[in-house]
Amino acid sequence: MEINARFDEPVLTHTDQIDWVPSPMAGVDRRMLDRIGDEVARATSIVRYAKGSSFPEHTHSGGEEFIVLEGVFQDEHGDYPAGTYIRNPVGTHHVPGSEPGCTIFVNLWQFDPADQEQMSVDLNSLKVEPDPNRPGVSTAAIAERDYEKVSLEVWEANTEVVLTDTGGFELLILDGTLRHKDAEYARHDWIRWPAGKEAKFTSGGQGARVWIKRGHLTNITAPVK
Repeated sequence: MEINARFDEPVLTHTDQIDWVPSPMAGVDRRMLDRIGDEVARATSIVRYAKGSSFPEHTHSGGEEFIVLEGVFQDEHGDYPAGTYIRNPVGTHHVPGSEPGCTIFVNLWQFDPADQEQMSVDLNSLKVEPDPNRPGVSTAAIAERDYEKVSLEVWEANTEVVLTDTGGFELLILDGTLRHKDAEYARHDWIRWPAGKEAKFTSGGQGARVWIKRGHLTNITAPVK
């Protein structure tokens, strides 16, 4: 299966316009944003757990990172409310589920196997600092690696922001709105931009809070089956 598998092309997605697709487990559905592979896949998705649903124990052969967008995600390590960002490196395993139900944004099979730091970050309490090079933008680093940089950014109202990275970038709108050309994107919309290309956005009247990952879109491979 291939979905938005041309990484040399921009992808701008109104995620609420994508159909939910059932997963192999009852009560767990997903909106597929990009994908290379079938059930084992390099994938970016929004996943919805119905109340009381879960997956059986499994190992992350390619690692995973996710943001809890709504509800409470749960596994044997704890409960993670909306606003939590989690990184589970290659080789980790758990039993994911949600008694109250939840929705998460998740990236699969996108880790360097040597990156073994497991982390959980509360994005709602993360302190952002003004970026001296970009007026109207404040930022906080979440995870900085040789192969990628993950950060939280807050854009003040009506701020023009130009983004580019030699390794490409993707962003998820956590709150607020932003505009690209004649289209407006809102909460939980997702954008992926090719390596070395420039994109210009303008935040809306209430500003925007965005999760951004940079530098990871130049070495795209399908998972090993």
